[in-house]
Amino acid sequence: MTFLSGIPENKQNPETTQRNRLTLTACSHFTAHLSESGSLHKSKMPGLWQDAMDHAVTLARKAGEIVRDALQNDLKIMCKSSSVDLVTKTDQNVEQLIITSVKEKFPEHSFIGEESVAAGEPCVLTDNPTWIIDPVDGTTNFVHGYPFVAISIGFAVNKTLEFGVVYSCIEDKMYTARKGKGAFCNGQPLHVSDQKEINQSIIATEFGSNRDPEVVAKIFSSMRKILCLPVHGIRGVGSAAINMCLVASGCVEAYYEIGIHCWDMAAGAVIVSEAGGVLKDVEGGPLDLMSRRVVAANNEIIAERVIKEIEAFPAVRDDVPVNPTK
Repeated sequence: MTFLSGIPENKQNPETTQRNRLTLTACSHFTAHLSESGSLHKSKMPGLWQDAMDHAVTLARKAGEIVRDALQNDLKIMCKSSSVDLVTKTDQNVEQLIITSVKEKFPEHSFIGEESVAAGEPCVLTDNPTWIIDPVDGTTNFVHGYPFVAISIGFAVNKTLEFGVVYSCIEDKMYTARKGKGAFCNGQPLHVSDQKEINQSIIATEFGSNRDPEVVAKIFSSMRKILCLPVHGIRGVGSAAINMCLVASGCVEAYYEIGIHCWDMAAGAVIVSEAGGVLKDVEGGPLDLMSRRVVAANNEIIAERVIKEIEAFPAVRDDVPVNPTK
């Protein structure tokens, strides 16, 4: 008995040999089909998110054109929660552009958008693929022509952030990151600073829009304590998303803030993480996207040193209904 392609040839019964060959061929095709289906399933999901990310970059650029054009024209300014919590028609137009386009391309996806939530839409993060959008991060900057304004688009699946896109449209800097694939600015790789000495560091923060005297006192107290560690300086560009991108770029060692929202930090969180940084709560636990509190730093050493000096104050979670049923 001899072997041909792994099939024992039965010279006494050629029909048996042929049937064995056909059986092996059928099994091989079936196995290949299963393997192909499995690999297709595994690769299809990352491919789908890449398609979504590419679309987010395209939309961010279109939105940036709208913002730059609006800067040349009269701005219609409105207020939300207070006289310092501003919104413009541009914020609303940009968010509508993004959501409409995404709905057409990805009709099953969900959304959390700053202006939609302000208009009464729920701020709920589910397992469904969800776009977390800040159409104009740095609205006060935008209103005053201060040149740090960003379109921020985060994307989460199963409550896990998958990619982030932050377009600093006045600077024409496109920050992008996808989980496990690194962070980039205009296509160039980003990496956080390797600084481990707090007294050689720059820290970023913001004053926020809460003007309650007790809150303001805690904000200043935290800044004073951090400044006197000492550090090289405290900075802030007026945009949470851009501040986080500056951490990712290695320009500043840490950024912290209480009172921001999930749409302010979702995209930036991916960018910081993929650039090698760390994300934490202001009291030291893991980052909770809905908590309205964040510390983004180049490493654990700097993060923990900053956290030690922060005086936390209450901020109503993003996922708490604005008008809960009594």
